[in-house]
Amino acid sequence: LNKGEYDHAIQDFDQAIKLNPNHANALNSRCWARAVVGQLEQALDDCNESLRLKPNDANTLDSRGFTYLKLGQFDNAIADYDARLRFQPNKTFSLYGRGVAKQKKGNGAGGDADIASAKAIDTEIAERFEGYGVK
Repeated sequence: LNKGEYDHAIQDFDQAIKLNPNHANALNSRCWARAVVGQLEQALDDCNESLRLKPNDANTLDSRGFTYLKLGQFDNAIADYDARLRFQPNKTFSLYGRGVAKQKKGNGAGGDADIASAKAIDTEIAERFEGYGVK
């Protein structure tokens, strides 16, 4: 997807949330889209509200972990990815994101292991992350 499509999706989620402010999944989806386009503080607000409504939701933990990763808050990213991976240990996006966060924190071996595990499941995960603005 290109940025314009994410911007359009954000507008659609705005409307869904306007109709139902307690729609945790719409808040999570808007969080994700906002994180991709770089609206990081707003994304974090959406994820936090989604988790308030639907505590420990695995998908929202993944989205918030990604948001924290893009914000450079690596300890928070790792914590959210750890929580997400407790639900589904082989979730490639969370493994890869946690690996990147670990590397950026200076834990090369731990980061490399997570990234290798993610790539063993999805050989294109690095390209997808790069498309979302994370290297």
